Amino acid sequence: MAGLKKKRRIQLIGLGFGCLIAGFGAIYFAAGDAFQYFYSPSDIVEKRPAEGKMIRIGGLVKEGSIAKDGATITFVVTDGGATLPVTFTGIVPDLFTEGTGMIATGVLEGGTFQADEILAKHDEEYMPKEVADALKKQGVYKPGSE
Repeated sequence: MAGLKKKRRIQLIGLGFGCLIAGFGAIYFAAGDAFQYFYSPSDIVEKRPAEGKMIRIGGLVKEGSIAKDGATITFVVTDGGATLPVTFTGIVPDLFTEGTGMIATGVLEGGTFQADEILAKHDEEYMPKEVADALKKQGVYKPGSE
């Protein structure tokens, strides 16, 4: 009788591990591209992501780089080490200005980032964590701008 209980316990533990592995596999495959990696302009220059892959970029909007043509806006994002041209069609946030931190989601096409969404700082003291970290890494971070 004791051998039967031990065998059942081992079977239940094996079934539990099988369910756990199946659950992790389902989460991994279901998530797909839901998790987007953050790139700074320097990261894109160093290790260029695949064309057409959905990514997030961030940095500071370069002074004097914003140009509007109807609903399309083009500008340059910098982290102090490299720059990246960005094109966006749509309405930009009210607080989107030159010299401020921003994050954009979109795809890289032919050296220009085609943004689908732009997020800007929400007050004078805020900067997205990823942007602040990238600027610190480049040595261009301004204290009090986080």
